[in-house]
Amino acid sequence: MTDAAASPLPSAQRPAQGFVLPNGETLPWPLVFLGFSGMIIGQFMAILDIQIVAASLSQIQSGIGASADEMSWVQTVYLLAEVVIMPLTAYLTRMWGTRKFFIGACILFIVSSILTGLTTSIESMIFMRAVQGIAGGAMIPVVFATAFTIFPPERRITANVIVGLIVTLAPTVGPTLGGHLTDIASWRWLFFVNVPPGLLALFLVWRYGDFDKGDPTLSKGIDWWGVCLMAIGLLSIQYVLEEGAKDSWFQDDMILWLTVLGVITFGAFIWRQLTYQQPIVSLKPFTDRNFSIGIVMTLVSGMSLYGGTFVLPLFLAQIRQYSAAETGTTMLVSGLTMFLTGPIAGRIVRQFDPRVGMVLGFAIAAYGTGLGHAVTNDWGFWEFAYLQAFRGVGVMIAMIASQQMTVSTIPVHMMKDASALVNLTRNVGGAVGLAMLSTALTQQTARHYNELTSAMSIASAQTQNLMAGLSARMAQLGVADPEGAGYKAVGGMIHREAAILAFGDAFALLAVGLAFAGVLALFASPAKNQPASGGRGH
Repeated sequence: MTDAAASPLPSAQRPAQGFVLPNGETLPWPLVFLGFSGMIIGQFMAILDIQIVAASLSQIQSGIGASADEMSWVQTVYLLAEVVIMPLTAYLTRMWGTRKFFIGACILFIVSSILTGLTTSIESMIFMRAVQGIAGGAMIPVVFATAFTIFPPERRITANVIVGLIVTLAPTVGPTLGGHLTDIASWRWLFFVNVPPGLLALFLVWRYGDFDKGDPTLSKGIDWWGVCLMAIGLLSIQYVLEEGAKDSWFQDDMILWLTVLGVITFGAFIWRQLTYQQPIVSLKPFTDRNFSIGIVMTLVSGMSLYGGTFVLPLFLAQIRQYSAAETGTTMLVSGLTMFLTGPIAGRIVRQFDPRVGMVLGFAIAAYGTGLGHAVTNDWGFWEFAYLQAFRGVGVMIAMIASQQMTVSTIPVHMMKDASALVNLTRNVGGAVGLAMLSTALTQQTARHYNELTSAMSIASAQTQNLMAGLSARMAQLGVADPEGAGYKAVGGMIHREAAILAFGDAFALLAVGLAFAGVLALFASPAKNQPASGGRGH
């Protein structure tokens, strides 16, 4: 079976009443949407699980008796597993068929979610989270590719809006849902919650998702060297991005050597895919100008999407001392805004050149995120609601427009490869964003602390009055060394103020990245929303 033979019918040959199944029957569009909805549910749960544990790590830590360093792996290993499987999804779906592949991944996701919730040790949790990440990462790109291959142009934007909503909404509501689930039930329900929607997704895809047939001959001649090189390269690079900031980057020998290993093996992997007769990951989509530009914008939007859901909860927890539930409630504004903006974003993409949506969306998101540069200790729900509303609207418009533009000129037979690369890039962008923000927060806090202490003269009357007041207060509390405790309190106040200024710098950094993506969008080629060329579907 050729690539063209594995593609759906061109739009002109498709009956208006539905989609032609492999057996020649026509499935009505409402039932097609049911099958696609099952895939959407699976994708939502997979992306949700990246962030659902973010607000409940302390509860999980106490529940299984793990250290803080070990707990960081609960999130890290999920992302590591995702980035390894994502590039392979195009090849595997061509070999097994979309329905069989998705059902297998969905079953694995449900089982691994149950086992993760039942774990009693950090070792077993890390292992099961890795399995869960493989299953979740397998489902995500398949949905994106399906949206652009089974629907005709007039329905494709709607499918794209739905996918865009899931991609942006799931990581945003993850901490919210996780925080409230932990407060209401227990942390184990962060994983058990996947079972009911997982079973629904399984049924819908099994019943209505038979969109193509696999090519078993692809099981012969699999590029195992390419798989190994890709796995080593991606795991090394992703680990460096996830753990580099806390380990002082290249001052740590392991981070340094993993970087060297990642660069060498990933370079060898690219060479292998360009020269091997049956590459495990096709790099042909990069020959398309719009796709290459879109990949960069996907990287930046991934940095903003995951970076925003990292900086804001961290500020609320460290500076405002918010609980998991309070943090989740504050973050909910962004998710609601994105949900309400989805239909508007779809209309903009339908009626205008996608570049208009990208520039407009990135500009609005940059403005909203840039408001955080003025963050103070007094900022709470309403101040962040204003910021999140602008950021949510902008990210939603930019995400849908950039997805449409990225694959608008890609042939149908390359769509699965393009989807895998887009989703991999978004995840890597998130890792890059978190690494940059973690480093920026550490460095900028230290810089602002030095600036504030340098500007604070111990000889000034204001400083002496402050120290006298604090010392007197400490004496009233019965502290053994009131003066020493007063100096310590001043140091804490200065560090807190330096941290607030560093958070402002982090929001500004995100805004600059979004503005850069908006400018980059101007270099894309104009592409009307039209079907990519392809051959007979089944």
